[in-house]
Amino acid sequence: MTTYAIIETGGQQLRVEPGRFHNIRHFASLAPSRSERNTKVLIYRVLMIRNESNINIGHPWLEDAVIKGRIMHPSFDKKIVIYRMISKKKTRRKLGHRQKSTRFIVDSISLKGESVQGASMR
Repeated sequence: MTTYAIIETGGQQLRVEPGRFHNIRHFASLAPSRSERNTKVLIYRVLMIRNESNINIGHPWLEDAVIKGRIMHPSFDKKIVIYRMISKKKTRRKLGHRQKSTRFIVDSISLKGESVQGASMR
């Protein structure tokens, strides 16, 4: 059994574990100038925490639950290509962009001020 949490950030829900890194589209509360290496991040929107066989579910979020982590580096995702073609009109339009994302690593999961211990740190 492992320890993990489900958080909400950047318009998506993620399953995070201590010691693993994750890519997030954007941190809502973090200014672009603050997204440097080793910037500490606290995430309070925790939906669920599982520790061994104990499961804590929030409604909608858990009170006194914090995910502590730090930013590894800002990066770009894969390029998204949008190709529009109207047949019989000889009209073609190709657009694309790269979505900004931030890679961060989870240091610890805390519930009610106590760190939730995982079975194994990766």
